[in-house]
Amino acid sequence: MITEPSNVTHFLTNSYLSKKRNPDILIPPRSIPPLKSTGQTPVKSAGSARMSKPKLFIPGPVDVAPETYAAMAGPAIGHRGKDFEELYSSIQPGIRQVVGTTRPVFFSTSSAWGVMEGCIRNLVKKKVLNLCCGAFSDKWYGVAQSCGKEAEKIQVEWGKPIEPEAVRAKLAEGGFDTVTLVHNETSTGVLNPLKEIADVVKSFEGVLMVVDTVSSLSAMPINFDELGIDVLLAGVQKAIALPPGLAVLVTSDAALERAGSMEDRGYYFDFCEFASNDAKDNTPSTPSIPHLYALRERVGVMIAEGLENRYARHLATNAMVHQWGARHGFELLPPEGFRSHSLSCFVTPENLDQVGWIKSVISEHGFAINGGYGKIKGKTIRISNMGNETAETMQELLDALDQELPKFLS
Repeated sequence: MITEPSNVTHFLTNSYLSKKRNPDILIPPRSIPPLKSTGQTPVKSAGSARMSKPKLFIPGPVDVAPETYAAMAGPAIGHRGKDFEELYSSIQPGIRQVVGTTRPVFFSTSSAWGVMEGCIRNLVKKKVLNLCCGAFSDKWYGVAQSCGKEAEKIQVEWGKPIEPEAVRAKLAEGGFDTVTLVHNETSTGVLNPLKEIADVVKSFEGVLMVVDTVSSLSAMPINFDELGIDVLLAGVQKAIALPPGLAVLVTSDAALERAGSMEDRGYYFDFCEFASNDAKDNTPSTPSIPHLYALRERVGVMIAEGLENRYARHLATNAMVHQWGARHGFELLPPEGFRSHSLSCFVTPENLDQVGWIKSVISEHGFAINGGYGKIKGKTIRISNMGNETAETMQELLDALDQELPKFLS
């Protein structure tokens, strides 16, 4: 059971990000030009003009702060020179705090799926056990098979968490050398018991554990070193709140040793290449330098806010959404104790015109929520509170949802 602090009121009223942002934090030293207007017609909004694209409260990609866009406009620099090495190394202290490690954090110019496939190619010699509880964890099983690896899975109903003892029983059958887990299954809002599963996997010699933290990293405490897992990875477009296009990962010594013994691990996602280039404060291939400027800026904001405050803010805004749903009789898909801190996944009421409601919230207020993903599309509603959202911004969304909801209930 995953426990949550009950006293969140302080953080609703004293959120760091509800105060004025500091646009000077870790932005590259150059006069950054203001963002240009698109010239498009704004979306109709209650009391305020909005850009033609709605603000995203979907569970990734999420809304990006103006300061982050400004940071991305930093100067072009050569990626094999001193300027880039200084940029690379400047990100390391902060991102290691976020990940909970003293080890290097590698940067991959790709989606998280590139690294997820890379984990299969770098680590699976015998057989991989994929822990499947939703769209993204299920897909990892298919990716393993497409890489020509032997794979088995533990499959639970979407909306249910993975049970540690089920993992123990399956690994006891023997033959596995890798386990994959999606910590926070974004398609269902399930938060899997990471520590408990990691403890089980560690009890089996020679079995490495890979964890996708795309929608949980920076939204809640995750300590790579304490967990004793072998790969932690995340894309930056969800809880970290950058535009899509970059992934971060950290590997254990055991993972690097395994990778070094794999003859068909490829090049672009070769863990050994990441490690050897990191020793020179660099990346194996040409990186997206604007994303690294943006990551430096956002990590600086996280550290300035304080990670514990950031975690509490996510709990508080998540609780706001849960309370809003309860007032309307909306049922959360995951069971209590296994619910994401960064998004809420509700079962769509039978008397709700979900599509019409979501469209109306976009057209009338300029806010976008999500009508479900994969095989539960249309059957669920997903609302994100991850990234930069505060009590104030979440309340603005919830008020808009309330204003439009009665029009679409039968």
